[in-house]
Amino acid sequence: MINFNEAPFTGNELKYIKEAIDQHHICGDGIFTKECNKWIEEQTGCSKALLTTSCTHATEMAALLCNIQPGDEVIMPSYTFVSTADAFVLRGARIVFVDIRPDTMNIDEKLIEEAITDKTRAIVPVHYAGVSCEMDVILEIARRHNLYVVEDAAQGIMASYKGRPLGSMGEFGCFSFHETKNFSMGEGGALLIREQQFIERAEILREKGTNRSKFFRGEVDKYSWCDMGSSYLPSELNAAYLWAQFEVAQKITDDRMRTWELYDKAFRDEGYFEVPYIPPQCQHNAHMYYIKAKDLEERTRLISYLAEAGIKAVFHYVPLHSSQAGRMYGRFHGEDVYTTRESERLVRLPIYYGIGEEKVSYIIGKVKKFYENKHQ
Repeated sequence: MINFNEAPFTGNELKYIKEAIDQHHICGDGIFTKECNKWIEEQTGCSKALLTTSCTHATEMAALLCNIQPGDEVIMPSYTFVSTADAFVLRGARIVFVDIRPDTMNIDEKLIEEAITDKTRAIVPVHYAGVSCEMDVILEIARRHNLYVVEDAAQGIMASYKGRPLGSMGEFGCFSFHETKNFSMGEGGALLIREQQFIERAEILREKGTNRSKFFRGEVDKYSWCDMGSSYLPSELNAAYLWAQFEVAQKITDDRMRTWELYDKAFRDEGYFEVPYIPPQCQHNAHMYYIKAKDLEERTRLISYLAEAGIKAVFHYVPLHSSQAGRMYGRFHGEDVYTTRESERLVRLPIYYGIGEEKVSYIIGKVKKFYENKHQ
């Protein structure tokens, strides 16, 4: 079986985990956490990066820093993971879903402004497959309406929009280091903060509402409970695993990009299905390669066909507005022209660090064979 995903392993992970253990500091904010934070800051240019226990928790922290209150509204696409909405629902917000663009599967920036009301507090663009939303338009809308922008860049590390790293353009950005992402710590994430004014409170929220970070820097003689918060700080063991990948981040990215390009070269002119569109102003990170079947029935048969050939290909999100919780906590503004239709067509093909050309060629051959048989 060719797995859909295998978590990256570069060789130094166990060495660094042992180093963390030997230093008798495994609870977090040790040398590996600090190195990871510094690396993200240098890669993105954000004022502060804070490693977290998940991208979900990074987004929860962003919602707290935006001071989201019960009854506030937050605009986002319905085609996203539940965490994007959950973080704001936990603060009592109502989610306003808008339709996506069929070319990139990202939020349709042209539909955002008409969804804004006097209750709107934030826009949450989701950079699907590491391909940026139209951030210039979104940031301008947010500026005119005095709204926060929280970038869900769970899939967006080492990708950019007009040369600007994803996660660095809004007030807050959120990365994921789940085992399915380009770089992994098993479960983990990071909050990126653009403006200095939010850093101190973010550190307090992350440390259970205490000023513990200031204490360890020697800025206060004891730490105390200052604010609301939670335990958003990951284990140093997880950070050690992640640091081994950050050290060779470009190597991992280049490897994934070669796989992505093998797929794209083979499928770009196929004609029987659609392939990803990368706008010229976007630099993606080879997080995902997907194709779009004609409809749900064809997709189901394709996934089954590939499974029989030992290939694990998968679909992706079920639109949030169609779920029980989506109906309870949100509403769809306007017409669902593309969200459901496009979500039912999309098939993600295996792509991970070290998959190798032989497996990719086999997958390409089986996809082509499926469509050749279909059209004979």
